[in-house]
Amino acid sequence: MEVDLARLEEQALKAGLLLRLKINRPLSLWAIRLVVAEYIEPNKVQILGEMKAWAYQGTNGFQLDTMRVHPNASACVGHLVWAASMAWALESTPCKKARLLAIRDGERQHACLLRYFLRRGFKTVREVGSSPIDLPLRMVWGGSGSLMLGDCNEVYRRSLKLWQASC
Repeated sequence: MEVDLARLEEQALKAGLLLRLKINRPLSLWAIRLVVAEYIEPNKVQILGEMKAWAYQGTNGFQLDTMRVHPNASACVGHLVWAASMAWALESTPCKKARLLAIRDGERQHACLLRYFLRRGFKTVREVGSSPIDLPLRMVWGGSGSLMLGDCNEVYRRSLKLWQASC
């Protein structure tokens, strides 16, 4: 399946959504904020979903930090956020894998996050807890939880299929 971020932007526009990326390049990193929004007035938009992430040189360097979808947004918004994020990583960076932490705020919420990320194509690598070896990961993601790794192509493929089926 060919990755095409420009085509996703066109599809979003046809669905009445705006897909925008803001990319910064501090040092040898990419910092990305991807948003999906809709016009509520001619010069005013409402953000429906977003992904904040960063990447560095290396095939495992795509680090997913924050993914949010407005509670009243259609499910297709989340699918578009995921597909577009993976498309950007595959087109603009050497990254082939994406990493995230399913934060452990509570057991029920953690179980929901794990199911959600597993359906996207992520796999649990290890648990991040309170040991000294986990401190760097806790500082990056702000807590404990399940460290997960996903293949960008697989996450893109699954998300694109869901996006196209739902919108």
